[in-house]
Amino acid sequence: MKVADFDFDLPDELIAQLPPPVRGGSRLLHVDAQGTLDDRWFRDLPTLLRPDDLLVMNDTRVIKARLFGHKDSGGKLELLIERVTDDCEALAFIRASHAPKPGSQIRLADDTMVDVVARQDDMTQLRFPRPVLDVLDQFGQLPLPPYIEHTPTADDEARYQTVYANEPGSVAAPTAGLHFDDAMLDTLRQQGVRTAQVTLHVGAGTFQPVRTDDTDDHKMHSERYTILQATVDAISETRARGGRVVAVGTTSLRTLEAAARSGPLAAGANETDIFITPGYSFNVVDVLITNFHLPKSTLLMLVSAFSGMDAIRAAYAHAIAGRYRFFSYGDAMLLEKRPTE
Repeated sequence: MKVADFDFDLPDELIAQLPPPVRGGSRLLHVDAQGTLDDRWFRDLPTLLRPDDLLVMNDTRVIKARLFGHKDSGGKLELLIERVTDDCEALAFIRASHAPKPGSQIRLADDTMVDVVARQDDMTQLRFPRPVLDVLDQFGQLPLPPYIEHTPTADDEARYQTVYANEPGSVAAPTAGLHFDDAMLDTLRQQGVRTAQVTLHVGAGTFQPVRTDDTDDHKMHSERYTILQATVDAISETRARGGRVVAVGTTSLRTLEAAARSGPLAAGANETDIFITPGYSFNVVDVLITNFHLPKSTLLMLVSAFSGMDAIRAAYAHAIAGRYRFFSYGDAMLLEKRPTE
């Protein structure tokens, strides 16, 4: 398919720069299996889910993955840690006038020196003098997406993190989960909606645009995920009760679909570069809670596969006309899977 098929015009003022004043204060566009649109509020979610549904959430925690430093030559650079590969090692994207060469060093604040070990495609392997997460906690900056234009604040450090974040490792939040607060989760559990967790550490590749003209030519960055046996069992029990599997965010959906790609859903840790486009047959997820995504993005292609291209085009046009807020801090959608033809 042509990447241009997933383009749309979005007024800049609809890109949310700040979260709503309170979690769950966003709007929610419900798109049912037939493509019917219904304007709701996120606080209405309990009325749209059923007893015996299962919410599957990504419990990854965003790390302070952006660092600033200097090369041996004195030139400035910016690091975006893509993933922590070992206690004291990481892969990073480097923004500099000239990339530092293997064997050189990068000086961070407080004269902390980082060794440049090797190049790996478009990333660089780095070795830190102490645990990477400790260095990031001390010197790092929250990696807000490039379309959010302010410097991260203390409020961002709280709000660009889900209330159930537990496993550090992501450079971007699983943003559909940002709408949930503890009170909403308690309400859902009280009405019989169960919850389960997966972990997918969102990599820096999530910020990379699709640069090809055809979707077949695009290569996804690989990301790490873990699924516990308890989650696999919860999904089996949900199916047996006649409930639905509701993925909170595209990262949860990609994790589940990747783990069931070549057979029954299985627990374990692995890597995935799954790229879901229209024509994909979903094996696990019945309902998706998600935000509105960027034009020509892989996530817009994913939701188009889930609900159908016509339904998503209509939903996005409706959302723009209705002044919904877009992207990470924006409003949400509840998508029901389009019936298999």
